[in-house]
Amino acid sequence: MDTDQIINPLLTLINEWEPVLAGLPEEVICNRQNDQGRTIKQILGHMIDSASNNTHRIVHLQYDKIPSSFPDYANLGNNDRWIKIQNYQAEEWATLIQLWRYSNIHLVHVIRNVNHDALENEWISALGMRVSLRDMITDYLRHFKLHLSEINELINRNS
Repeated sequence: MDTDQIINPLLTLINEWEPVLAGLPEEVICNRQNDQGRTIKQILGHMIDSASNNTHRIVHLQYDKIPSSFPDYANLGNNDRWIKIQNYQAEEWATLIQLWRYSNIHLVHVIRNVNHDALENEWISALGMRVSLRDMITDYLRHFKLHLSEINELINRNS
């Protein structure tokens, strides 16, 4: 697995998007909502949660009994619970941006140091799907881009 194909685009996107996010007006980050009813602040919060949860999964999949049974925050509405419980809407925007930046930079570090012998280790999602460490790492970039595109749509949406 060539992790540079994931790491390099992630780092590029983080560096490109940080100043864009920092320059957004309060009205745009707090009031515009996507189809799921999430504001830009809430989407960014979800991305922080994704980085954190994926970091933990990557670590667990390198030493847990396989297949691993890790709590699945992404399905069954749990990700919306995480957003609500943490109240990202009320979080300081500059803090959210830095949390987003550094949680993803740390995830890059974790990916860079993954044990390649563990890449076929699997965890079982809440939906019963078996997901390999390799697939999870590979899919993270797609997921990251998906949420940036949602943010971009909200930025460009007329009020």
